[in-house]
Amino acid sequence: MLLRLLRVQLRPYGKEITLVVLFQFVQTLATLYLPTLNADIIDDGVVKGDTAHIMRLGLVMLGVTLVQIVCSVVAVYYGARTSMALGRDLRAAIFHRVQDFSVQEVNRFGPPSLITRTTNDVQQIQLLVLMTFTMMVTAPIMCVGGIVLALRQDTALSSLLLVVLPVMIAILGVIVTLMRPLFRAMQERIDRINQVLREQITGIRVIRAFVRDRHERERFAVANAELTDVSLKVGRLMALMFPSVMLVVNVSSVAVVWFGGHRIADGAMEVGALTAVISYLMQILMSIMMSLFLFMMVPRAEVCAERIKEVLDTEPSVHPPADPVVPERRIGELELRSVDFRYPGAEEPVLSGVSFTARPGRTTAIIGSTGSGKTTLLNLIPRLFDASAGEVLVDGVNVRELDPAVLARVVGLVPQAPYLFSGTVASNLRYGRPDASDDELWQALETAQAREFVEAMPGGLDEPIAQGGTNVSGGQRQRLAIARTLVHRPEIYLFDDSFSALDYATDARLRAALAERITDATIVIVAQRVSTIRDADQIIVLDEGRVVGSGDHAGLMDTCPTYREIVLSQLTEQEAAA
Repeated sequence: MLLRLLRVQLRPYGKEITLVVLFQFVQTLATLYLPTLNADIIDDGVVKGDTAHIMRLGLVMLGVTLVQIVCSVVAVYYGARTSMALGRDLRAAIFHRVQDFSVQEVNRFGPPSLITRTTNDVQQIQLLVLMTFTMMVTAPIMCVGGIVLALRQDTALSSLLLVVLPVMIAILGVIVTLMRPLFRAMQERIDRINQVLREQITGIRVIRAFVRDRHERERFAVANAELTDVSLKVGRLMALMFPSVMLVVNVSSVAVVWFGGHRIADGAMEVGALTAVISYLMQILMSIMMSLFLFMMVPRAEVCAERIKEVLDTEPSVHPPADPVVPERRIGELELRSVDFRYPGAEEPVLSGVSFTARPGRTTAIIGSTGSGKTTLLNLIPRLFDASAGEVLVDGVNVRELDPAVLARVVGLVPQAPYLFSGTVASNLRYGRPDASDDELWQALETAQAREFVEAMPGGLDEPIAQGGTNVSGGQRQRLAIARTLVHRPEIYLFDDSFSALDYATDARLRAALAERITDATIVIVAQRVSTIRDADQIIVLDEGRVVGSGDHAGLMDTCPTYREIVLSQLTEQEAAA
């Protein structure tokens, strides 16, 4: 999975990778040539007392060292640029894929996991690629070259490699095998930490209101301890690995000196050759240690690659049309024909056979008990979900075939839990229409009954808004979200229980202002409060995902027992008839 991901993502950087390999190859050859030059200086210069030979080869060594440094710097530069570009591309790919997801796919992965995959998982792969370009390209060349040159110096002494290399490889294999499942568990524990932290930060008011501070501390402590336990297991393997490798390296050095000393005493080899063999042995073992260090990172990067590919390979359930249709006229007529919706794996549908028409200049209200499918029905119109069966039509065109840009322009949704972005009041209001003037913003705020509290803010339209709108009250947040949709000026307004945080007087004033301002638009209101929807031109009553009544308030009181039951649970008989 890791190789497949890298093969695709690194394809545009073939030129840079070629330069990295080329310069690393030259740099490694220069490194390998230095012990041979050193051996020649000792055997032919120092032993024989030839100062000119020492100076000549010394200058050659300086030149080779300079080439080594320059090539190393250039290789690291291009390697770092390529790995950083890879990280940028992966983050962008995940971001754009998530942007195409419907609510269904986002809920399947969960925001904490998507954040971890976009940040920490990408960072692990980016780090692996950087280490590969700076170390792994060098390691095999140095290992093979060191073996060849060591054999050239003294074949008998170099036979020690037949013992040393298998031992090093065995240590590497065992440790990597043990680390892989631990790294997968580590990434999952990081997901869990992210989830707990997001919940605690977002729900801090609820936690304090219910005095659940101790419970939340314990919950975080459990998640933190789980991550710590896995990290400690990984740390123990790493702590075991380096002493084991260094033991092999040091024993090998002692063995080379021991056997080499005997061969020098027997006249079978020169002192310079021994120093060269020791140097090559160190280079070979260091290349294996570099590989070992890299292979420590491979299991975690492989797990991260699987998690990233899982996101990238997930096809959104809501697909843009291959041949988008633009309606001939844009008036905001909405029609649902025998619409069904079922969540994946669910036994029963959420919606079944829902049909109604909402026309411009009229208000359509949807009411029903909790869990009857009201919000789901509203989410089908802007294609946050796609209907399992039936059709949702806007201006006579199925939303599956409608140009997404046109659909976004025609439909404006105020969600059940309104969200404000970090920025200012003005930047939030202009979210759907960046070119809106200040006068238009104030007009929208006045209609949404938000002008008074915005004017009271020290910065007015430039007043800072925290992420999620946490520095304003729930009612203010709802009114700002309504004002944002009014600035957008769609043909169809969808209000998903958007007046629930308002008092009755503000609710009434806001609905009256909406009726005056958006007289030509189609308005669809989902509400639990009867007073909010009783004056609607058309009321749709849902019960367990089915339409059980349709008409105006007076008619439904006589013909729909479900509606009558809802009304009388909130109003008296006299108030309902008034």
